Amino acid sequence: MSCSEDQNVPNDALDTLDDAVAAAAFRRLVRLLQHRSDAANIDLMGLAGFCRNCLGDWIAEAGGIDKQDGRAIVHGMPTAEWKALHHTAATPEQLRRMEESMAKNP
Repeated sequence: MSCSEDQNVPNDALDTLDDAVAAAAFRRLVRLLQHRSDAANIDLMGLAGFCRNCLGDWIAEAGGIDKQDGRAIVHGMPTAEWKALHHTAATPEQLRRMEESMAKNP
């Protein structure tokens, strides 16, 4: 499953959460990810099955904007600039963990 597929589960408690509270928590998560550039996207994918790019794609889909614009919101800068500053090539082990993790996603 790609990071862009909808993960909504009807009737769960998340649906009752006030939108302002959800937005504040989301912004805090994004700001933490902007600060923690040492947490590589490949490692996030390997542990949690999503990464900064996924969040950007979800923003783009929800807001009807271009994926690159959504990703720039999450990265805090254009994706190419973020990659130039923080990206390192994935190891075979990181790729294996990512594939295993992604297989767990609904």
